[in-house]
Amino acid sequence: MGATVPDASESEPSSADLRTDVAHSARVYDYLLGGKDNYAADRAAAEEVVRIAPYMRTSVRANREFMVRVARYLAAEAGIRQFLDIGTGLPTSPNLHEVVQGVDPSARVVYADNDPIVLVHARALLTGTPEGRSRYIHADLAEPDAILASPEVRDTLDLSRPVALCLIAVLHFVHDEELARGVVRRLMDALPSGSHLALSTITIDSAPEEVGDAVRRYNARGINSKARTKAQVRSFFDGFELIEPGLTPVHHWRPDERARAIDDSQVSMYGGVAVKR
Repeated sequence: MGATVPDASESEPSSADLRTDVAHSARVYDYLLGGKDNYAADRAAAEEVVRIAPYMRTSVRANREFMVRVARYLAAEAGIRQFLDIGTGLPTSPNLHEVVQGVDPSARVVYADNDPIVLVHARALLTGTPEGRSRYIHADLAEPDAILASPEVRDTLDLSRPVALCLIAVLHFVHDEELARGVVRRLMDALPSGSHLALSTITIDSAPEEVGDAVRRYNARGINSKARTKAQVRSFFDGFELIEPGLTPVHHWRPDERARAIDDSQVSMYGGVAVKR
């Protein structure tokens, strides 16, 4: 089955949901990546943070490249053919489905995000190969049961076979530690042995003052974020077997030549991949 496009009713959030005068996390991230799907409020918020933490663009790009390396590893080395990517963000090529279907055209991907701006651009996430399948669901990470029960997940993924759960740069939007760990656990509990958990999130360890100040500025603009210590991030993987090199700054995870050229002071995100045995 080929890529599936959502119907028009799913693709048209109200104009009230798409306020361009207020900074939006997905559009700020897009701007820091050098994208064009952003507005003045997003650029102002991003530049305010860049003034505090000038390395922020490098850190964001390093995280994106981490996603690409992880996706390629999961498809090419771990043999995963099913992916559930929650907290997708605005489409930025290469998207996850482009990476994994480049390894195996039959790979299947379900994207999920609760941001209306991502829903508007969801069609760009659905340009998969004829052999595979890509779907998008407008859903909230804080409601894992609704995600697991959705037709998009049930019709696209076979939950009796291994799935890669990808939570890339999304858990820092969940402040409550118990809720965040509970969501990860509920999603992974629904997946069989051989499934993988891939995640990245902001760390306070790399530059406590700069990161702390940047997070406070984001929160003041309504983009609620939380930076975590390595121990807090490591707890998301409890009960699973971390894949080498373990939990690391994202540019240290199986780095390519470009990642190896990045100085540690330029990255404020941890990332890792684990397998459920």
